[in-house]
Amino acid sequence: MRTTINLPDALAGEVKARAAAEHRTITSLVEEGLRLVLGRDDQQPDDTPLPAYGEPSDHFLVDVRDRDALWNALDRAEPR
Repeated sequence: MRTTINLPDALAGEVKARAAAEHRTITSLVEEGLRLVLGRDDQQPDDTPLPAYGEPSDHFLVDVRDRDALWNALDRAEPR
């Protein structure tokens, strides 16, 4: 199948240089990269805890997982 993709100029330049250095086509390099990404088994979301700020003994100023609370804190005029 033939398709067109848009890449940033710098990335396209890197792809061309790598393909030339490895005596490969750009297509084969892009195909390999896509297969690697699609073959990864990391479809689960990252469960790394998000940072929280505030006094642990008291309450956190903002729980970044609570989108509405986060936007309310960001919209406040006074700094925290």
